Amino acid sequence: MTAESSHTDDESGDVAPGVEGPNIRAGVQGYLIGLGLAVLLTAASFYAAGSGLIWGPGIPVALIVLAIAQIGVHLAFFLHITTAPDNTNNVLALAFGVMIVALVVGGSIWIMDHLNQNMPPMEEMLQMQR
Repeated sequence: MTAESSHTDDESGDVAPGVEGPNIRAGVQGYLIGLGLAVLLTAASFYAAGSGLIWGPGIPVALIVLAIAQIGVHLAFFLHITTAPDNTNNVLALAFGVMIVALVVGGSIWIMDHLNQNMPPMEEMLQMQR
């Protein structure tokens, strides 16, 4: 094999989805931008919760908005979820994971609610223990 005929996967253009290419500097720069945005959003959420800048009942709304923004930063900069056609499997895997988490959390809340409704009053429970 000669030097001209031997090449690595990066030189042939065979790269993983979401990776810009063989330029490592661009990849590291993308991760650093994502890290900076994630740290900024985390600091903003702590500041919003701890300061009197936001009206008291509006704090949960502000935290939800900052959390959704942070999810977007993580999906774009760290998980490389984009609208490209080669990301279909990644988006489907993410949707499946969200569905499973929603089923577990929703099912747990549903079970706890039904247990609470079927529980006897505290006076009856104390009489049963005597």
